[in-house]
Amino acid sequence: MATDDAPPVPAPAAAAAADPVVETSNTESSNAADNGDRNDRGQKRGGRGRDNRNPNRDRNNPNNIKTGGFGSNKRDFMSKRDQVQDNRAAKRRKVIDGAADGNSYMSIPFSTDEIAAEERRPKRKVAVLIGYAGTGYHGIQINHKEKTIEGDLFAAFVKAGAISKANADDPKKSSLVRCARTDKGVHAAANVLSLKLIVEDEDIVEKINSHLPDQIKVWGIQRVTNGFSCYQACDSRWYEYLMPSYALLPPQPQSFLGKKIIDAAKEKGTYNEYVDRLDDVQNFWEEVEKNDIQPILEKMDPEIRAEVIRILHDTADQELTDDGEPSKPDTDVSKDVEMNDTLAEEENKATEAAATEATTEATTESTTTETQPAAAAPKAEREFTPVELAVREVKAAYVAAKRRYRVTPARLAKLQEALNQYLGTHNFHNYTILKSHNDPSARRHIKSFTVNPTPININDTEWLSLKVHGQSFMMHQIRKMVAMAVLIVRCGAPMSLINESYGPRRISIPKAPGLGLMLERPVFDVSNKKFKELGREPIDFGKWDDQIQKFKDEHIYKRMFELEEKENSFHLFFNQIDNFRTDYFLWVTPGGIEASHERSDRTAEKIPKALQAELGDEADGVAEDAAASN
Repeated sequence: MATDDAPPVPAPAAAAAADPVVETSNTESSNAADNGDRNDRGQKRGGRGRDNRNPNRDRNNPNNIKTGGFGSNKRDFMSKRDQVQDNRAAKRRKVIDGAADGNSYMSIPFSTDEIAAEERRPKRKVAVLIGYAGTGYHGIQINHKEKTIEGDLFAAFVKAGAISKANADDPKKSSLVRCARTDKGVHAAANVLSLKLIVEDEDIVEKINSHLPDQIKVWGIQRVTNGFSCYQACDSRWYEYLMPSYALLPPQPQSFLGKKIIDAAKEKGTYNEYVDRLDDVQNFWEEVEKNDIQPILEKMDPEIRAEVIRILHDTADQELTDDGEPSKPDTDVSKDVEMNDTLAEEENKATEAAATEATTEATTESTTTETQPAAAAPKAEREFTPVELAVREVKAAYVAAKRRYRVTPARLAKLQEALNQYLGTHNFHNYTILKSHNDPSARRHIKSFTVNPTPININDTEWLSLKVHGQSFMMHQIRKMVAMAVLIVRCGAPMSLINESYGPRRISIPKAPGLGLMLERPVFDVSNKKFKELGREPIDFGKWDDQIQKFKDEHIYKRMFELEEKENSFHLFFNQIDNFRTDYFLWVTPGGIEASHERSDRTAEKIPKALQAELGDEADGVAEDAAASN
């Protein structure tokens, strides 16, 4: 049975004065304290202790040189432990100076004097229960180059005194492990870190939270056994995915994917079946054209109307170049900047920021020299042409029509039927990256996957909540599972496609927007039973349910809804999937998997740039949990 860490043994005063002992672990502290005992034993064994060769040598000063005998001009060898630490420090410094441009989010340096002056306090193995909104962060896992959740937490631990200054330069010294890794922008209402912290202060949680932004919270800190790893001990994980119900609307008939689906259905003789599967939304776009779009077009001058129709046609029939870029980028296919005057607002903000920066620079320069030229005038705001304004109005009408859609029970039932296809153990190699069908780690078990039958309305948009419970998930797996199920429903494809995706054929499945994904909470049933036997407190978020719900409402859900309202992430995602002329996603047509592009080599194949974000092949380096790295 693992025991608690013992307090570090203080180093001898003379040793501390010569070379301050860096607190790394209790084992290292004990070894340092036992140096004298080893010397005595070495001397008794007939000179095997190195100090017999030079009794005046200070063993705690590695810079001392031997003064006589063979090799007298050579530096004494460091211990293996010291060599490992030096090598690790050198590699860390190389990364910081190179890729991180001299700055690091995971290494907080302190001077030798600061480290020596700090009071040494015992570390304990603990589980830190946390929650966070991932907006603006490059996932949870700490690294040198990017702003991450763990990076801010690690800095807060140091500022609160929970990690010593001696250990602040490397999280590995505190044995930092996370239960579940989350993608860039992904949220967590409840997650767990396990590491060694100084937790003597009764108000340590409050101290840590005082150094964190509002979108990151430490719910509590619980003592655990020394051998506990929150990743290895986690039995399963719950995730929630929120999306607008309009994601279930079919592609517009004039879009590239919409045309392909209709043409293939007629060719295969399954058009009537396709229409039946669309159910209540089969006439949705026809009514939008009649009631929303035509009145706008009729008010335009004939010349402007003709140009607007041409641009809309180009948008719906976009082809990719050899580099995977839109063939006609001027039509704003990949970025619908027309929504809600977003582009104009961004340009105004940029102009204001440039003016402020120019004024600041001019003021700073005037205090140092009178000969500097005046700051450049801010860039004038671009004026939109009548055609651009008309196109924006039409596209905004399409988005407004989407947001007015309200899902029916029949449509929700189809989505639930698709989600049910994931239950059990399957080969999910097509739902992640860099895994083949023969890779045993691609097999994952899904315990449940349900859509809440009661949608929620936020402003003018209806949202659906999907919850999935599984043992572990690979990189992008949940987002790709959501995208596959939604595409099947919105395109009227057969449910059998999901079972076919478990086979050896490699197909391209897009990953749904990250802003909708949230880690609900991890489960530790087996470990909690052991903790109960040991008289320890279980890892249970239940005591913070009220605080967690409030945090979700104020910081997670609110950010999701506001970001979608501002950036139209789901609209842009499906618009891009529908309108790019590529065979990557034609498996959703009646032609089936055989009609789609087969990826022959995931590690070598050049993926079109315009599709990399949707496929996940940019590999932002952060998985939804550590299983992805196995």
